[in-house]
Amino acid sequence: MTSKKEQWEQNILKPLTDKFSERKNDFVTDSGLPIDTVYSEEENPIDDARLPLPGEYPFTRGIQPNMYRGRLWTMRQYSGYSTPEATNERFKYLLENGQTGLSIAFDLPTQIGYDSDDSLAKGEVGKVGVPICSILDMQELFNGIPMDQVSTSMTINATASIMLAMYIATAKSQGISPSEISGTIQNDILKEYIARGTYSFPPKESMRLVVDSFTYCSQFLPKWNTISISGYHMREAGASATQELGFTFANAIEYINQAINSGLKIDDFAPRISFFFVAQNNLLEEVAKFRAARKLWAQIMKDRFKAKDERSLKLRFHTQTAGVSLTAQQPDNNVVRCTIQALSAILGGTQSLHVNSKDEALGLPTEDAVQLSLRTQQIIAHESGIADVVDPLGGSYYIETLTQEIEQGALEYIQKIDSIGGAVAAIETGFQANEIGESAYKHQTEVENKDRIVVGVNEFNDPNPSRVDTTVIDSSAEASQTLKLQKLRTNRNKSNVTQSLNKLKQTAQGTDNLIPVIIECAENFCTTGEISSVLREVFGEYDSNNAF
Repeated sequence: MTSKKEQWEQNILKPLTDKFSERKNDFVTDSGLPIDTVYSEEENPIDDARLPLPGEYPFTRGIQPNMYRGRLWTMRQYSGYSTPEATNERFKYLLENGQTGLSIAFDLPTQIGYDSDDSLAKGEVGKVGVPICSILDMQELFNGIPMDQVSTSMTINATASIMLAMYIATAKSQGISPSEISGTIQNDILKEYIARGTYSFPPKESMRLVVDSFTYCSQFLPKWNTISISGYHMREAGASATQELGFTFANAIEYINQAINSGLKIDDFAPRISFFFVAQNNLLEEVAKFRAARKLWAQIMKDRFKAKDERSLKLRFHTQTAGVSLTAQQPDNNVVRCTIQALSAILGGTQSLHVNSKDEALGLPTEDAVQLSLRTQQIIAHESGIADVVDPLGGSYYIETLTQEIEQGALEYIQKIDSIGGAVAAIETGFQANEIGESAYKHQTEVENKDRIVVGVNEFNDPNPSRVDTTVIDSSAEASQTLKLQKLRTNRNKSNVTQSLNKLKQTAQGTDNLIPVIIECAENFCTTGEISSVLREVFGEYDSNNAF
């Protein structure tokens, strides 16, 4: 029997398309999922089992029953440059303008464990983030900012344990108990081997630092998210939406297995696991991705790991708009792109959000550009009406179909990685990197062939581009940091430094938790480079050229 939709296609749609061809032969999402002309009840019946209410397992429609009607997402603009003092000023500016959480960008030497005066740091100090060489830098970064009144996210991986230690030590110097500080360390080292490259130690030893953070924070930092497992950087490297979820959750499974094997119980640490995703331009696919992520994660935690605490089942995630989508050509267009991306994150139920600035394809954002990005969030929150209803796109035939398809695609990647032996084994074969490389190549080919239009880049070009002012990094930052380190090394208690670093070495050679010892090192004014050097001496250093 011919369905109503089939009759519509034959009698109404086909006469039109026979006369006027459609824009494309095939319509697909950014992940390559085919898009039908219209979706209906016939092929996608939506019942109560498929569409639970918000706050109900598997939390497809949101982890809280009332979502943003109760509390808006945390507005957390990513910031860090030049010096701790300059970044502190930017933090205060953002807080004064209504930002509700902080997010620290660290410079490259800090990310991989080198002090600002190291020869390998030359030319990179303060360029892509703030340099943090000792507790003094962290104290300057948070000067005048009560650390028990603001949540802080730190995008840091190889040296996450060191930055966490310095943050704890700084809070204590403000008279604040570690139990009162809240925030997140990214601490997701596996994606560094897959897509980003700011690793330091080999995978096994890096995983030890991750698990040590889980253990320590579960005991002493109840408000702290011990990891933010990132799909963002893999997506930025070229992954599709389904790959972003599949690879991210495969990494999460690896971290959880390592933690359980170390003796931790799932519900002791899983409630503080968080995630970090990108929001790309394909608005509806991104909304469906976030909904699929919640459902898939709840099922993984319940079925695979037998978690009992409902908090362990609830996916909490931060979203950042897509850096890779920003264009140097016609940078004002980036405001529109970022607004669409921010909408997808909010419609998808994110817990916190960073909106990129329009000038970031050209350099670090100016104050005016940062303020506009923050205002974008505030206008969506207070003027669009989107925050007034939970999961407003829920029940859409297309959204529900797409949610299901992305969930299935991500699950297939997880199963493939399981068959290889888990995320680490798959990394060692180059599986994720190869898949992402193929996806990135396909995307770029489509752009070059104009099968994918990027406004202002391969179509609708402006022959007279306008000039855009960018933030100029203070060239004296490196000299300032070097001088500061010289004074630190002169004035600190050298005996305490030596004892702390020796204790760190002994602990690293054993199996005890490293976090308390790293905190002790921080409090005795050991530097990031000195602590990292001891760990490199014991753990070795990861060399991607000889990894596989």
